[in-house]
Amino acid sequence: MTRIYTKKGDDGSTSLWYGGRVPKADTRTEAYGALDESASALGVARSLCGGESAEIATDVLDLQNGLFIAGAELATAPEASERLEDGVSRVTEAMADELDAVIDRYMERVDLPGKFVIPGGTTLSAQLDLARATIRRAERRVVSLKQEGGLRSEAVLKFLNRASDAVYAMARFADEADPALFGGREGGGQPQAASELAGEADST
Repeated sequence: MTRIYTKKGDDGSTSLWYGGRVPKADTRTEAYGALDESASALGVARSLCGGESAEIATDVLDLQNGLFIAGAELATAPEASERLEDGVSRVTEAMADELDAVIDRYMERVDLPGKFVIPGGTTLSAQLDLARATIRRAERRVVSLKQEGGLRSEAVLKFLNRASDAVYAMARFADEADPALFGGREGGGQPQAASELAGEADST
């Protein structure tokens, strides 16, 4: 039997990739832990994708892989960052740029009024909205890490910013075309006003 417990974390600490230990409540741990949660939330969304949502399932899986790459980078102490590999354990600018095309591909097929979107049109879109919110939280945790001087490259922040936008676009594509879903507060004509509820209006 393979044992998954080491008992080393019983004191409330955890090990980093390539060495070192930090408290489980450390800003770095909070950051890559939030990414783990985001990938799991996306996993639920992917499990809800039927044959008619194969496009979304493929794009969600790509995002999950990207989040694991970001998690590997954040779980590495800055002094060991030279051991990371682009696109495998370190986020690249290209990974973020590639999401622009994903966002445009969905949004060109969605007609949004200028109001806040009320999550819950479909089970899939609601889960995607939940995943989007968790990615936003992960982004905030990474910003905190940056403010503490613990972020070696800002590419991961750009990637997370685009990732949440991409999931938002997928959610709107998966939604029912029901005006009632857009009956919340006026969004000033901004199609991504749902994100602004958390004070994160400038998502692009």
